[in-house]
Amino acid sequence: MDVKLLAHTRLSDEFYQSAVNGSTYEEDATDGQFVALSAIRTCYSHNKPSEIVDLEGERYFGKMATDGEGGTDAHRLFRHIVNSGHTSTLEHITFTFSIEGVSRSLLAQLTRHRHFSYSVQSQRFVRLETDSKSGGFDYITPRIYGDEAERFNEMMKQAQDNYDELRRLGVPAEDARFVLPNAAACNLVLTGNLRSILEFYGKRSAKQAQWEIRELAEQMKAVIVRVEPWTEAFFKTN
Repeated sequence: MDVKLLAHTRLSDEFYQSAVNGSTYEEDATDGQFVALSAIRTCYSHNKPSEIVDLEGERYFGKMATDGEGGTDAHRLFRHIVNSGHTSTLEHITFTFSIEGVSRSLLAQLTRHRHFSYSVQSQRFVRLETDSKSGGFDYITPRIYGDEAERFNEMMKQAQDNYDELRRLGVPAEDARFVLPNAAACNLVLTGNLRSILEFYGKRSAKQAQWEIRELAEQMKAVIVRVEPWTEAFFKTN
């Protein structure tokens, strides 16, 4: 499994120049935090959304948190919002991932999370014959070892042989794929907002979650925290 961040919420040049550039806290806050502050304070402030960072930024990013839990007063505000359940304001912060080399079994679990957007490698249009450009279908091996793993690999080879035979007989790929297993690997692009990702992590990082999707949850968290470090405190297992 390989998870890469393709894109995430960034400020427009116009907003950056009008509200952020030259501020005393510019280097200490992230684009995601500026968006979060704008969304949260819009609900409670008489100021316009486009003016909030400019008019209120110093108050939140330029002062220490008053709740004694560290960080700036913006961190206090974000903690308050999450703890109060007003997390719809975090939906304005989005992340787009490249997720490579996961099983169709994982995909079936992943698509139960309805607030994500998906673009998935097609078994209908991507040729998976042994003699094709792909060299046959890749597959994910579960956590089995020794004789069990060897037998599993034999079963995957048989599935490939069955697929190849159907294609030789003229069966369309969209029908030949019916013999491919849940272990068959796929690649996808996934986009989600911060609220939906935190909810996903809470459910899928739990010990009772299946190992592959648990690994995905941890990798998604790791790449988000690298670009928006302030979010780490909100990744909690249910």
